[in-house]
Amino acid sequence: MTDIDTKLTHAPLGHEVAYPRSYDPALLFPIERRASRASLPQPRPGWHGADIWNAYEISWLGPRGKPLAAAASFVFPQDSTHLIESKSFKLYLNSYNESRHESAAQVCTLMQRDLQQACGAPVEVKIYKLDGPDGADRSDGPCAPPRPLQGLNIDGLDVDIARYTPAPQLLRLAADAARVEETLVSDLLKTNCPVTGQPDWGSVQIRYAGPRIDRGALLAYIVSLRQHNEFHEHCVERMYCDIWQACRPEALFVYARYTRRGGLDINPWRASHPAQVANVRTVRQ
Repeated sequence: MTDIDTKLTHAPLGHEVAYPRSYDPALLFPIERRASRASLPQPRPGWHGADIWNAYEISWLGPRGKPLAAAASFVFPQDSTHLIESKSFKLYLNSYNESRHESAAQVCTLMQRDLQQACGAPVEVKIYKLDGPDGADRSDGPCAPPRPLQGLNIDGLDVDIARYTPAPQLLRLAADAARVEETLVSDLLKTNCPVTGQPDWGSVQIRYAGPRIDRGALLAYIVSLRQHNEFHEHCVERMYCDIWQACRPEALFVYARYTRRGGLDINPWRASHPAQVANVRTVRQ
């Protein structure tokens, strides 16, 4: 059993737990990123990135006891020391449900403080009203209209698939290997929770500059993760490292949008350069 497996035996994920009755930041269960990153291909280039979480079941009691409902987004930087185990995050958010708070601003401040302490880095928190303008840009985030990821969707390629466990050796350059700049998209990403084994469904956007990547080989590689057990964040890091090592692009950006579970969706991105990333909402989210 690995260190991370031992750590996860104490996580709420996969265990029956009591529903929280009052605000409790101690419910958050941090997991070190370092252990999972140790298994990634070496050498690994430096990267930029973040993990974007959207929450659709935010609620608390106002100062007079009347419930309020909202949505929220949370952006965790990739260089935080810890990620947050998803069930503990859900339990933490539920701990607001029966607690009184003065305002959405107070709730936002509490969440930002608690999450920063848990993950070891600054966290961006936004709370969205459900019934009208709140000053937030609704072109992205949990309240935005759904739309597909931009790019050329490669799911229609006529390819044979035989591998359903990670097979980075499938990745290769196209025969001509001409230099290109392109964005490729697949909705066939599926990985599995490392604790419960439940499927995690997602879409992935890969933007790169450099020698042309064989699109059929890339699709076969994406599908090869189908039986892989790993957290969303580490799956994206694995894809990034595998593509970087096999194809040697000049620049690379990998962004996955996973469908929600328990009112939360997780959407990590990693890039070889700083990037402005929209918190888009796909049709399955």
